[in-house]
Formats: sequence, C-alpha cells, structure tokens
Amino acid sequence: MRSVTYSMNVSLDGYIVGPDGDFNWTTPDEEVFRFWIDEIRQVGVHLMGRRLYETMLYWETADQDPSTGEAELEWASLWNPLPKVVFSTTLSAVQGSARLASGGLAEEIERLRSEPGEGDIAIGGATLAAEAAASGLIDEYQAVVYPVLVGGGIPFFPRDERRVDLELAETRTFSSNVVYLRYRVARRDAV
Repeated sequence: MRSVTYSMNVSLDGYIVGPDGDFNWTTPDEEVFRFWIDEIRQVGVHLMGRRLYETMLYWETADQDPSTGEAELEWASLWNPLPKVVFSTTLSAVQGSARLASGGLAEEIERLRSEPGEGDIAIGGATLAAEAAASGLIDEYQAVVYPVLVGGGIPFFPRDERRVDLELAETRTFSSNVVYLRYRVARRDAV
C-alpha cells in the first residue's frame, strides 16, 4: 500500500509560514534544493490545497525564464508532469497535470492507495495535512527545519490536542544548519 507523507519546510518554532505570510526564510541553498529534487522522485501523486497549488504554479513556466538555473530546470522537469490533486472550494479549473479533487480527502486517499502505482502520496500544506492527520491518514512526517524563529503563523503540526506516537526513521544535517527529520507514525495494533 502506498504511504501518505506530509512534508514541508518549517521554522524551528514550528511554522511553515510566518505571521506576516512570509516564507522567504525557506529559500533553499543548492544542497537542500538537491535534496528536494531527490525527494520528489519518490512521489507518485501530490495532494495540495489551493494556496500551495497557487504558489507552485510558478514552476509551470519556470523553464521559459532564461535565468532559471540547472537545478531549477531539473525540479520543474520532475514537478510539472507529476500528477497533482488540488482540494479547493473556490477554484473552478487547474493547470498542467493537476486535477481538482472530486471527493473528500479521506476518500481520495483511499482511492489512490487502492490504485496500482508507485511512489508516495505526498501532502503539502498545513490545512490539508491537519485534516489528514485528524483522520489518521498520515504515515510519515518529513520536516526540513530551518534555523529561524518566526514567532507565529501557520503551524506545521495541527493543534488538535491529539497524541500521535512517532518513530524516528532518518535525520540529516545540511551544511547550512538546516535539518531534515523523517518520522513514521507508530501504528500500534489493538490487543
């Protein structure tokens, strides 16, 4: 069965976006950007909300900008054909390899898990991830932690006061002091 992975850049104090809506502190250096290129190769489909979808639209035409670097072109070549499912109540159409979700998040994930296919089901965006977490649908959390305190904003983890036990699967520290943390949700079978 395909795993559902929630992966985002996050500040040390736990936010994906600061209180002013800014996330420029997540601009990766080349080493971290190469890491993200390797990570996207493991994804079979990406689920996202409207805000992340609109942010990522940049990549649809990035290859047309003559100042786009080699690594960015490589990212775009992987990102653009990747199937994407967008959850939105306000969008009536999406571009490229994206489609609007036809049902709820839980039913979409169950359908994708039952289909043959390779690669993880990735979730991007805190609101969508919070809904998936509340339903127990996330198998892995991946946080790329930046050495910055932003003091508030949109939290990486939902504030639902629900305990979730995690098992450390991997860590990596980059030369820029950015730290990658990958945790699996500890599934305890009922006795």
